[in-house]
Amino acid sequence: MLRAIVFDFDGILVDSEPVIMKLIQEMAARQGWRLFEEEYFRDYLALDDRGLIERLWRTHGRPLSPAQRDEWLTWKMRAYERAIQNGLPPVPGAAEFVRRAAQRFPLAIASGSLRAEIEHLLGKLGLREQFAVLATADDCERSKPDPEVYLQALSRLRQLPQLREPRLEAGQCLAVEDAPLGIVAAQAAGMKCLALAHSRVQGELQHADWVASGFAGADLEAIRAAFA
Repeated sequence: MLRAIVFDFDGILVDSEPVIMKLIQEMAARQGWRLFEEEYFRDYLALDDRGLIERLWRTHGRPLSPAQRDEWLTWKMRAYERAIQNGLPPVPGAAEFVRRAAQRFPLAIASGSLRAEIEHLLGKLGLREQFAVLATADDCERSKPDPEVYLQALSRLRQLPQLREPRLEAGQCLAVEDAPLGIVAAQAAGMKCLALAHSRVQGELQHADWVASGFAGADLEAIRAAFA
């Protein structure tokens, strides 16, 4: 039985990936490196800020001290905060899908973004009240593909009165992802996954339980029936 839905955030609900990519490209350029769009979407998608920075330095064979990493984390956080001040557009169909789903299921977010960023953008979209639970980079030590953020979301969903008895199981949750590594994280947490080809082609998402081109092609009723 499907009892809860857990959404990734960047690239799923809000069109933020191009903005994040440009900031990481600028970070690379300041080091004298180039980060191509295909490389970003292939290798960096689904990583949190720490993961993005650590991968960038590792890919270029350069050491990165904790102090340097934290300095760049602060730089990215402030630059992104300025970039999203007026909000960002929703992914097509996202707001409608979320509102329909919220009428039937408790909703959560499991994201590598910071809580303040998610709260701000959800507020701009008028969707904050639709989500009972947020699990974010503030709550986790490890980035996707580690399942930690999904397990955090599961733990918090279990505290909701309607999901305490009977206790919500991971296999009763549907994760909605757009990144291959995000699918790995959700499934490692024991959840089934709907992958939407917003950022990668459908052929790279076939390890998900369901794959659709976008929200318009996602049949939530058929997915719900498959949980029964």
